[in-house]
Amino acid sequence: MNRDKEYGTPNPKAPPELSQFAFIIGKWRCDARVKGEDGAWQPYQATWVGRYILDGHVIADEYRMTNQAGELIVHGMNFRSYSVERKTWVMRWLNATGSFWLELGPEKLGGVRVAPKTITFNFIDTFAPDALTRVTFSNITENHFTWSGERSLDQGKTWAESMVIEAHRTQ
Repeated sequence: MNRDKEYGTPNPKAPPELSQFAFIIGKWRCDARVKGEDGAWQPYQATWVGRYILDGHVIADEYRMTNQAGELIVHGMNFRSYSVERKTWVMRWLNATGSFWLELGPEKLGGVRVAPKTITFNFIDTFAPDALTRVTFSNITENHFTWSGERSLDQGKTWAESMVIEAHRTQ
């Protein structure tokens, strides 16, 4: 019951597709690594907290990443809802430190693709407008998931891994 109070519950009238991202509900400790311009991987620590909001019709998940000195590097929140009318996910990232929104998985970039063991979507990053970014959630279990980010500089012909997050449930 305390878990429901802290993280909410899905609304019985919410689209069943909302359950596709339900794995993210709860609190996560994350080991992240980001590939630098020189090709070397840099380690970071992060937390990820997912909740049902708006009477259980939307999932909001907050991501906070720090460097080894504890300095805040990334902080923002994803909002995930499913449009029954359009039969598509509607997702946005709010970058708290930069005060801007990113559209995640827009239909013009292929939408959100849900397979039995992965969820994948593309977006265009404000910091790299010439690049296409692809995100894949994989290795999804009750207590773990992997988030992989890849970049393409040739409209999706080739991809290079740019960031990996290993999330481990703490609650």
